[in-house]
Amino acid sequence: MFRISTKATKLFTRDGSFFERRKCATLSKLSSLVDIKPEVREALRASPQSVVALESTIITHGMPYPHNLETALQVEQIVRDKGAIPATIGIVGGRIQIGIEGDRLAKLAGSDNRHTIKTSRRDLAYVLSNGLDGGTTVAGTLLIADMVGIRVFATGGIGGVHRGGENSMDVSADLVELGRTPVAVVSSGVKSILDIPRTLEYLETQGVCVASYQCADLDFPAFYTRSSGSMAAYNLSNAAEAAAMIKTNCALGLRSGFLIGVPIPAEYSLDRKVIDEVIEQALAEADRLGIRGKDVTPHILAAVSKITKGRSLESNKALIKNNASVAAEIAVELANIESSASDAPRRPSSKRAPVVIGGSIVDTCITVLEDDLKLNN
Repeated sequence: MFRISTKATKLFTRDGSFFERRKCATLSKLSSLVDIKPEVREALRASPQSVVALESTIITHGMPYPHNLETALQVEQIVRDKGAIPATIGIVGGRIQIGIEGDRLAKLAGSDNRHTIKTSRRDLAYVLSNGLDGGTTVAGTLLIADMVGIRVFATGGIGGVHRGGENSMDVSADLVELGRTPVAVVSSGVKSILDIPRTLEYLETQGVCVASYQCADLDFPAFYTRSSGSMAAYNLSNAAEAAAMIKTNCALGLRSGFLIGVPIPAEYSLDRKVIDEVIEQALAEADRLGIRGKDVTPHILAAVSKITKGRSLESNKALIKNNASVAAEIAVELANIESSASDAPRRPSSKRAPVVIGGSIVDTCITVLEDDLKLNN
């Protein structure tokens, strides 16, 4: 028998990787469900702040093959070129993948998305227990990234309040997860197909800090277009400013996250009026066909791509690459801040001897290397 502290403890999984959490019992159960790519594992050991999480529904449901696989690999390389480590998150064969190996990434990209589940918090237990494949949504990726201490996450656009959501109550779980997960999501704002003003109001209610990136007028982007007509609460001028905000959020112990809106590169921006008309047509068609819930977004994205003759797909590729570049710059700055803090000289200790009244209690944190460790409950 031995006692494990409830403070953050490192527990090694079968492949040598670890998770840092407060409850070791949770860790011991989770370790049997997760694979971490060696490149990511080493980065998490050395500097978790330098890792950038990437979601996988872009691969499984957001783009057609082979564009999805090509883009996923290019995005990972962009993150590396900026000095950070990419961690694409998804589910293969009922196991969470944090950093998906090449063959598994190809499997997700090439699979029939009718047999690959868009996986949010509500779906995780079902997908894992049934040994299925899943593309993690923004919410699902946020949850998993937080489990291992990743603080920066790049995606295309987040979900939100659907048009007519005041009647249907169709609100993406992404918004709730952002309100309870201290991770910064770098995106091109909220998907254009959604009710952006109501989405921003909902995020405010959830305590999520929403900021534009390098937009002095606070104009919040709308995925395919650089402007949504809605304003962000703040503007971040550069990666260092964003990293300082994330660091402060962690120091305060706040459990809410950030949404950082990066406008799509100007040369790939689409005409806002045209996009709105296309979306209205696609929404009407979805309603006529009885398409509901999480199936609406893929339907509308496909319709937009068809009507814009593929230009929207190129825009989608461009914005996710740009977001990954910005996220990597923020992660590198965050790692630098953490490194500087750890290297700072300590304050001289007092020469006075400490006085202990009553007694002292020592909590011991341990590192477990055995593969088959079982806790005695």
